[in-house]
Amino acid sequence: MNKFTISILSLTLFLAACEDPAANKPRAETTTTSTNTASNSTANPAVSTTPSTMEVKGTVLPISPENSKVEFIGSKVTGKHDGGFKTFKGTIDLVNNKPEESRVSVDIDTNSIFSDDEKLTGHLKSADFFDVAKFPTANFTSTKITPDAAKGAGNYTVTGDFNLHGQKKSITFPAKITVSDTEAAVDTEFSINRKDFGIIYAGKTDDLIRDDVVIRLNLKSPRKK
Repeated sequence: MNKFTISILSLTLFLAACEDPAANKPRAETTTTSTNTASNSTANPAVSTTPSTMEVKGTVLPISPENSKVEFIGSKVTGKHDGGFKTFKGTIDLVNNKPEESRVSVDIDTNSIFSDDEKLTGHLKSADFFDVAKFPTANFTSTKITPDAAKGAGNYTVTGDFNLHGQKKSITFPAKITVSDTEAAVDTEFSINRKDFGIIYAGKTDDLIRDDVVIRLNLKSPRKK
């Protein structure tokens, strides 16, 4: 293999490592809510916003790690890392079998975070990133689900309140939602800016961490037989 071929191959590998995984993903629209600060102590963790059956008169379907995934992709100029959360719970409150009348909520144990690198996992738990000792819980509750007619059946725009790292923001993102005789499912992949939630850590000068993080949700709530 000549030097020119080796150089081209090396450049290709370098560019692949530097590719931004959020570049081709829809970016969530993030705005402030009426209360933009979440509870931030272990004594008073973020209160679950899971609605009760009295609030939403529908079928309450469970979300758990047994049937769902909450994952992310973070990146820096030299590469990317995959990760997610092992412990979470929530519900899809299904009303009239119509997503636009229903509500989704998920509570996440931030200490259950994992990544593809053990050392990185420890760093993500520290005050540089999620600071799980101070902010042990993150949660999301939808406030509006609207059909996206332009994209066709099964496509929706979801808006909801997201509590992360002591910050409560309203985020809006696209999702595919399906309802069948066996389950209700939500699938989405979008990016958020970590700095919108006060997660600010630049990294080394030659290994800067990108602001945008890809969020990947695969939520499946089985119906009771």
